Amino acid sequence: MPAIHLTTFIQAPIQRVFDLSRSINLHKKSFERSGEVAIAGVTSGLIRLNETVTWQAKHLGKKRIMKMKISAMESPVHFTDEMTEGDFTVMKHEHHFKQVENGTIMIDQFYFESPYGIIGKVVNQFYLTRYLRRLLERRNLTIKEYAESNKWQHLL
Repeated sequence: MPAIHLTTFIQAPIQRVFDLSRSINLHKKSFERSGEVAIAGVTSGLIRLNETVTWQAKHLGKKRIMKMKISAMESPVHFTDEMTEGDFTVMKHEHHFKQVENGTIMIDQFYFESPYGIIGKVVNQFYLTRYLRRLLERRNLTIKEYAESNKWQHLL
């Protein structure tokens, strides 16, 4: 199963980074290019343990709908969201946070598996992993931008 591991340093308190990471409103801002909108479940504010959000967006030239559930959470050190309905056979995103002297280290561990057997594996290896990594990096830069400025006050 393909995996993406990202580490991002953010000069902000751990609770702020944790909360921004589970903000539906900030997620929408970071994915404006794909027109991502929350259409069911928690559609604004902060998502919590066992809650779901259904996203609709255009990715890879096609409108897609994906339902995600927060399956684990320990504030402010980690939470996990997992796809319960959508195009992937597996999608799991573990978010970890560690307070350090001058900020927070945010660690993403993202696992996915696309359908379509061997063709899916080839697409994962040569295209999808890179595409998803760029989406996650953009999301993390948005979290960093908001957490390190006063912009976070409009969301939390």
